[in-house]
Amino acid sequence: MMHFDGKSVKAFDGRETAPAAATEKMFYTPEGKAMAFYDGVVGGRSVGAPGVLRMLELAHRQYGKLPWASLFAPAIRMAEEGFPVSPRLNAMLKAEQHLKKDPVAAAYFLDRDGNPWPVAHVLRNPELAKVLREIAMGGADAFYKGQIARDIEAKVKGHATNPGLLTAADIARYQAKVRDPVCIDYKVWTVCGMPPPSSGGIAIAQMLGMLETRDIRSLAPREGNLNADAIHLFSEVGRLAYADRGRYVADSDFVPLPGNSAKALLDKQYLAGRAALIGEKSMGQAKFGIPPATALALGNDNSPELPSTSHISIVDAAGNAISMTTTIEDAFGSRQMVRGFLLNNQLTDFSFDPVDANGPVANRVQPGKRPRSSMAPTLVFEKATGKLVLSTGSPGGSAIINYVAKVLVGTLDWGLNVQQAISLPNFGSRNGPTELEQGRVPDSVVEQLKARGHNVRLMEQTSGLQGIMRMNIHGEEMWFGGADPRREGIVKGD
Repeated sequence: MMHFDGKSVKAFDGRETAPAAATEKMFYTPEGKAMAFYDGVVGGRSVGAPGVLRMLELAHRQYGKLPWASLFAPAIRMAEEGFPVSPRLNAMLKAEQHLKKDPVAAAYFLDRDGNPWPVAHVLRNPELAKVLREIAMGGADAFYKGQIARDIEAKVKGHATNPGLLTAADIARYQAKVRDPVCIDYKVWTVCGMPPPSSGGIAIAQMLGMLETRDIRSLAPREGNLNADAIHLFSEVGRLAYADRGRYVADSDFVPLPGNSAKALLDKQYLAGRAALIGEKSMGQAKFGIPPATALALGNDNSPELPSTSHISIVDAAGNAISMTTTIEDAFGSRQMVRGFLLNNQLTDFSFDPVDANGPVANRVQPGKRPRSSMAPTLVFEKATGKLVLSTGSPGGSAIINYVAKVLVGTLDWGLNVQQAISLPNFGSRNGPTELEQGRVPDSVVEQLKARGHNVRLMEQTSGLQGIMRMNIHGEEMWFGGADPRREGIVKGD
């Protein structure tokens, strides 16, 4: 969570942690090979110590105005009274194969015949309401140091085929952290993002730093249609940023960044040199760079990240703002349900392989370590005045970086409002194919990209971008919100 109090920006880190008993090869098969992804996900093995409640408690102690207990009332009411199953939830349940393996999850999400509840069915969760009441009255300790934590341990360790290592003691030891945000100057703005263990802030800052050496502004879409030059440039800077991300970025409490800070990866000369690698033809797959002060021999990460996340952006009348991204990693997490909530599968955000021919992988499993993420809650300010301009972020797994960077380019360079920028087709590269949102890019543009050496992949890209932007309308400053039409997000204002 990125927080602005009208004066300064802080990054609150509620990322999950690996158990004390975790080993570098906890996602290896008995034969000594990295297991298939979903073999690691489903069950107790993938569950890390949850962090969000400790993070919210930490932020509330520093900035909260309302009593802690009162903040839970709307969620308790919704859990008790229920909410109608949405088309998106129904569709996700129809495509889901693993929830039915957990009797508790199946009893909640499926009917007696094992079918997903239909759209508009009212889904109630009295077990979760009870848990929320305990936390409202007892603080986060009620979750981290009592029966709830013991119930999580029992579920994790009790899985019949894929038990995990997480204990109630691991949960009790969890600590949220306040970190310095990753901030860069981009033209007339200052852009602040999340530091490690998220890779989002650094990767987006690198992309903007490289774009600053090129004329992205002249490549604005016309009538909502992207052109091949814009997609080419954006995809190539993405390739370069994702290459560095896979090499260098992990939990910096365990694996330091080059030069022990983000500065080396964001050095303007370094980024200009990286941008100089971009030519008329696609580079296909970019190689990592060697930023100044690099002394580490590291391997390349192979962890996938899946798009099952939520994001909220909020500003208030007092000048406070947050940009907050939360996730349990894959859709329905580890598919293990306890007391009305699903357990995460965050540990599969680590690299399953701890080393490769180049050396140890930065994002390998280590006890107490936070897995790398791509979450990119972002705040943008006017450089000259320090006034907040934009709060944005998105779900979307490792594609979050491209989604958020698209909104920043759309608003800051192309003069779009935040809704127009969110609604643009999604595009970019994660240092693999050039990914274009299916049905949103003209065939002629696809052919132009192929002619320039792009391996084009047309795919569904369900971002969930949310944003609030300061705008001047008829001489009056006001806030303008945008929500992603690809999901079920909304904009609300008082």
